Amino acid sequence: MISRPLAAAVVGLCGLSTLVACGSLEVWGGSEAPDATSPAAATSTANPPRADANSPARTHATAQITSQDKSQEDTSQRDAQVKPLAGKVVVIDPGHNPGNRQHIREINKQVDVLTKRKACDTTGTSTNDGYSEAAFAWDVSKKLAKRLKELGATVRLTRTADRPWGPCITERAEIGNRARADAAISIHADGAPPNGRGFHIIIPKKINGPVDPVVDDSRRLGRTIRDAFRRGTGLPYSNYLGKDALDRRSDLGGLNLSKVPKVLLECGNMRNAEDAAKLKDERFRQRMADALAQGFQTYL
Repeated sequence: MISRPLAAAVVGLCGLSTLVACGSLEVWGGSEAPDATSPAAATSTANPPRADANSPARTHATAQITSQDKSQEDTSQRDAQVKPLAGKVVVIDPGHNPGNRQHIREINKQVDVLTKRKACDTTGTSTNDGYSEAAFAWDVSKKLAKRLKELGATVRLTRTADRPWGPCITERAEIGNRARADAAISIHADGAPPNGRGFHIIIPKKINGPVDPVVDDSRRLGRTIRDAFRRGTGLPYSNYLGKDALDRRSDLGGLNLSKVPKVLLECGNMRNAEDAAKLKDERFRQRMADALAQGFQTYL
């Protein structure tokens, strides 16, 4: 312990402005400062406490940051699994329109589909008891749109429920082009002779036009949709048109004018009793939509 006269001499030597530098007032964990001449005091003054890289506080903070990063990564992975089509754009084209029958003059207007001129749109077909292709296509398209959105996709339909007629086949193609769709599909049902049964998919041909760069992708889309639709619905391949449920055509404006991969699906023959029974069943239409959504997920 420093005697009072000696302490006073130290203060006088250091001066009031350097009391802290001399260590006479530094507090060390307790109420009393250690002797200024002790090894502990010298070590404390020369090496003040600091956070070591391996100290518990530093280790805890690092672990917390690492845990947060991992949590964010896990969340992103879960989102990718739950929303596998996030960032993808799909355009669905419900064939025809129930109002077309009241707008015959408008839908008969001729439009250029590059390989020929043909009607802007048509009325479509129906089952023998009057269930229309337009109503069928709209219901399947809505169900498919809902499922694709659940999978994370951005979905555009080429018409709305309240549209009075159309749109023309040229406009239907342009909607997909403007959306820069990753894939597009036109939903239909056929009106073939009653003994014809099954579904088929129409894919485009090269025509020295805007569709040419996406013909190969459209073919791949068609095969993928075909396989998923068959697997999900159990419906047979068409026995009256196409080969292995694939048909290639160059006279359809919705395909000829498409700059994005696109196919047209004839889900069955509305004039065939077995097919018609399936097409009129609301639960079976949901199966169709689910199968198509699986096909898009596989393709995309």
